[in-house]
Amino acid sequence: MTVFKDLGWRLLATYWLVMTAILGTSALAIYLRFVHVVNAQLDARLTTLAESGRPSLVALKSEGQDALLRQEMQWPRLLHRDQQGLTWYNDRKISLLDQGTVFVDLPPDTGANPGRSIILSPNTRSVLLAVPSATNAGQIEGYVLATESTHRVERLIRQLRLGLGIGGLVALSLSSLGGMLLAHRTLEPTQRSYKKLKQFTADASHELRSPLTAIKFSLDVLMKHPERIHPKNTRKISAISSATDQMITLVEDLLFLARSEVAADTQDTSKETQTSIYKILQGLLTLLEPQAQSKTITFESVLIPDVTILGDEAKLTRLFSNLLDNALQYTPAGGSVKVRMEKSVKSVFITFEDTGIGIAPSQIRSVFRRLWRTDRARNRRDGGVGLGLSIAQAIAQQHNGKITVSSRIGVGSCFRVRLPLAKASVEQFEMTAIPLDRRRTADQPLRG
Repeated sequence: MTVFKDLGWRLLATYWLVMTAILGTSALAIYLRFVHVVNAQLDARLTTLAESGRPSLVALKSEGQDALLRQEMQWPRLLHRDQQGLTWYNDRKISLLDQGTVFVDLPPDTGANPGRSIILSPNTRSVLLAVPSATNAGQIEGYVLATESTHRVERLIRQLRLGLGIGGLVALSLSSLGGMLLAHRTLEPTQRSYKKLKQFTADASHELRSPLTAIKFSLDVLMKHPERIHPKNTRKISAISSATDQMITLVEDLLFLARSEVAADTQDTSKETQTSIYKILQGLLTLLEPQAQSKTITFESVLIPDVTILGDEAKLTRLFSNLLDNALQYTPAGGSVKVRMEKSVKSVFITFEDTGIGIAPSQIRSVFRRLWRTDRARNRRDGGVGLGLSIAQAIAQQHNGKITVSSRIGVGSCFRVRLPLAKASVEQFEMTAIPLDRRRTADQPLRG
């Protein structure tokens, strides 16, 4: 069933978006936390290395490099020469000695913290420690710079990104499968209830036909013998007859919708044939010409011959009849109703445009709802039950088509039907559309 399929896909899409947001947020939090921890560990390691090199600065300045060979220092045990570097500077930031293999130039600005600064460079990360003078308070003896290559850290981060990406895709795939199962189980009770409701509607409509037919028959017999009717009861019987006709129409429409939905569910194509849209519209315009003349409504049409679709001719006739009847009912005297056919590569478009009362923008989405009509329409039209447009849309959808609406209050409405062309019409697409002069008024005869 189309409505439940669409609802299922919307539920699945919503579930998928929620899961994507949750997994994405979690992955981002893990990634940022991992990067922070790895960089913090690297800074701690470099700080320890720089601290171990502080005691060597005074000896290096006073005795030169030979002093480092005579003293037992801690930094040689901490320094990984293939990945790190250790540099000593004097108070003027002039390099005194380099140890290791990774070095960077000391920037002029050592950072906001005069005691410890972190220096970021391409492919390296450094910690700079200031060494205070032991004799002169407030004086700087020099600086120790510990540097390490970030290749290993970047490799770990890349591996984490890859793992999070693959894990996220796997999690989303499993979530999608779970979402499909969840959406199916969520909609299953509703589908069962809906099927029962449809069956009840069909059964009730079918059962109501017989008593309503009997009532109508009895009323017709009674009205054929007015001498048997008391004059005071004439209006009452007429009202009963009118209400009976309305009830019969309602029952027939409900029964038609119920049968149409069953046919759509079972994809029944037994009655589909090559159907000429031109012939259907031609016949309906001829049939409704007297009704238009009685209201002095102008019919204007541009039709294209040799346009066929694969469909049920009776249902398509009802579709276009409902739209034309709707246009005539809501168009005031002296107005116009235009019917126009257009053809694309794979579709035919039939437009019904009137100069009627129009529909408010906020109500356009509701025009195809069953038993719905605007208050203004209820004041203007008697006898309708509000199922005509619902039936038209249902028929269009059964033929893989669609009806769209545009309208302006006080200007009129435009209903546009799109239907897929039959193969024969697609092959003849290069033929030029032949407009027919079907502009007619109440004083002009109908042209065949």
